[in-house]
Amino acid sequence: MLDLVHLVLFTFLAVIAVAIIRLKDLFAAVMLMGIFSLLSASLFTVMDAVDVAFTEAAVGAGISTILMLATLALTDSEEHPAHNRFKPLPLLAVVATGAVLVYGTFDMPRYGDPDAPIHRHVAPHYIEHTDDEIGVPNMVTAVLASYRGYDTWGETTVIFTAGVGVLLLLSGHAVVESLRRRRTKGPEGSK
Repeated sequence: MLDLVHLVLFTFLAVIAVAIIRLKDLFAAVMLMGIFSLLSASLFTVMDAVDVAFTEAAVGAGISTILMLATLALTDSEEHPAHNRFKPLPLLAVVATGAVLVYGTFDMPRYGDPDAPIHRHVAPHYIEHTDDEIGVPNMVTAVLASYRGYDTWGETTVIFTAGVGVLLLLSGHAVVESLRRRRTKGPEGSK
């Protein structure tokens, strides 16, 4: 039953990705990208990666969609391609990169395999000693906040820095707009 849910979600993701590529209306593409992120979060939840699902829902479906809609408010909502000539080289590069990435997954352990290295190396230690060493009843919280605390801190720093950068870019737009308004007023507006 679970494989059927995975298959349905992956099919929806593929159909939406193709639709996003083919759309000329940028507003519709942004909305479909939000739906794509929401479906990705659902897939992560089904795969028992709830922490990744929360991040995907908040960043992918939430803030990214809002930022793209804000960008569309400043630009035209229709794509205007310079030319529609087919170029095989970019397609070939994407197909080759995809083939290399898929080839790289062939030696990975099967999904959920209890004999995978990750299940034999650190996970047993976390399961046995989390309560004694950390005292946090939730193992995921203990791993993210304590065992991998520096990693989580680094990820949080990167996300915070990206947020500050976006805010600075958006505030820079307001400065540019006010300068543009002053220029259009002409010499009379400066008196």
